[in-house]
Amino acid sequence: MANALTTYHSKRDFKKTPEPKGRVARARKQPRFVVQKHRASTLHYDFRLEADGVLKSWAVPKGPPRTAAEKRLAVPTEDHPLSYVDFEGAIPAGEYGAGTVEVWDTGTYENLTEKDGKPVPPGRAIRAGHIAFALNGNRLRARYALTRVGKDGKRGRWLLVKMKR
Repeated sequence: MANALTTYHSKRDFKKTPEPKGRVARARKQPRFVVQKHRASTLHYDFRLEADGVLKSWAVPKGPPRTAAEKRLAVPTEDHPLSYVDFEGAIPAGEYGAGTVEVWDTGTYENLTEKDGKPVPPGRAIRAGHIAFALNGNRLRARYALTRVGKDGKRGRWLLVKMKR
């Protein structure tokens, strides 16, 4: 199996960008999440969940939904290293993702995904196309779900929704 960060590393020149190089790390007891406001070619929010020793990542153009009535497109991006959870800074012009990145929210999450009454590990749930979780952040404190809804190439499109309860 290829390193989960191969794509991340191939898109960056670490002599030019302040982004962390990072590596795949051990799973933590309490997995983390981060939402980063990214002013790149277009303003969007990068939504990242810790799973399989990396941050699984989606670009969410309008940011996380604040009500259960809102559904947000979430476009998968490459996995990022866990050290990216604290990254803020300016990615220089000419580099992949050029623009400013700031942490909009961060915290931990509880995986709520089950199959046949048994918990499904977060990485497996994401690979299967659906994960439900409760965020415990500074701004976001609610239950959410990410579900793959389309098949654009290998990765597809996802919807990020706030669950009613």
